[in-house]
Amino acid sequence: MSQDPQQTLGGEAKLDGIGVHSGEAATLRFLPADPNTGIRFRRTDLDGAPEIPADLDHVVATDLGTTLGEGEARAMTVEHVMSALVARGVDNAVVELSGPEAPIRDGSFRDFFEAIGEAGLVEQDEPARIISLSGPVTSSVDGGASYVAAPAPSYRIGITIDFDHPAIGRQFGSFEISPGAYEAELAPARTFGFVAEAEMLKARGLAQGANLENTVVLDEDELLTEDLRFPDEFVRHKAGDIVGDLGLLGARLQGEIVAHRPSHKGNVELGLAIEEHARRAGGAGVVDVTKIMQYLPHRYPFLLVDRIVDYDPKRGRIVGIKNVTINEPFFQGHYPDHPIMPGVLIVEAMAQVGGLLLMESLEDAEDKVVYFMSMDNVKWRRPVVPGDQIVFELEMIQYRRHVCRMQGKGYVDGQLAAEAEFMARIMDR
Repeated sequence: MSQDPQQTLGGEAKLDGIGVHSGEAATLRFLPADPNTGIRFRRTDLDGAPEIPADLDHVVATDLGTTLGEGEARAMTVEHVMSALVARGVDNAVVELSGPEAPIRDGSFRDFFEAIGEAGLVEQDEPARIISLSGPVTSSVDGGASYVAAPAPSYRIGITIDFDHPAIGRQFGSFEISPGAYEAELAPARTFGFVAEAEMLKARGLAQGANLENTVVLDEDELLTEDLRFPDEFVRHKAGDIVGDLGLLGARLQGEIVAHRPSHKGNVELGLAIEEHARRAGGAGVVDVTKIMQYLPHRYPFLLVDRIVDYDPKRGRIVGIKNVTINEPFFQGHYPDHPIMPGVLIVEAMAQVGGLLLMESLEDAEDKVVYFMSMDNVKWRRPVVPGDQIVFELEMIQYRRHVCRMQGKGYVDGQLAAEAEFMARIMDR
């Protein structure tokens, strides 16, 4: 894990406009947020001002834009906002919306990018989460969108689009995703649409706010918009959309994306594939074994957690790794001719990861200890053998008066190996 610090906004920024699909007026405000908050959209026009986390789990629609949802609340067409936040290197922010959709402004990413720049950035006292690809990731969806993501020392997007229109045709571009390059090469690129599709889209409740001021419009043969900002403005805008949609990973991405005929649906599917790749690979630990030993009283041979690779206090979620080797002491007596990790030790390792989830949330963790009170719905789905790596994911279901309920799952090669529910109590040492 890189030690680059997380960043948030140094102040507030505000933009007004209409939504390209809803046609409704909305005010958008960028606000600073605490470390580990991530990006959250807050609907100030709804009762209770509900917040919607900007992550892949909250994507509810990808039809000509990316929509996030939490309960009944929606935030439509978030990709331009997310793209600008990613390009500026913002890890934590609240984006207030006074309507259902982010304003389209001039159809590009530029206004959002500039507003964030005017607000400024401040570093925070937590390391940034970075997904660095350790191998190739492929993804495709119906409609022809296909992707390959590969390891690279920085973030770069190579992209090909192909439209049966004389003003577009086949276009290719390769773009470095850094603040300076993004500002010059992608930020001004505008969204585009076709007159032939306009009536159909409006009948479906889409493109209600689209016009020549916020969309590059094409009829059957030519542009209706006066001038393009780049000869290949179309492919540049599609690249910016990929940046925004992959911003829903909730981490800084390091790798090269090669995209052919991308779509919002395809971008989100690629994000899910990268997320799964990162989970399987384990990544670099955010908590190594030295720090684990400060929190857990266990020692060899009963310390069964090698490292923690993800910790999200806002969601009450933690991911830990156990590498299983033939040198484990229990293999000497447990099926020595056919070594299988004892199921009770798999659950014990899972519980230790859960204990770390609780300890990380305490200010005086060194004076506390976690005692487990019960286990329910324990299931083993497949054997764990030497050479396997178990990835444990635990989420807090309920926390009240120092008593916590957690749900845990353990995966090997992406397949569920074990699961259980725990109840634990935090007590003084």
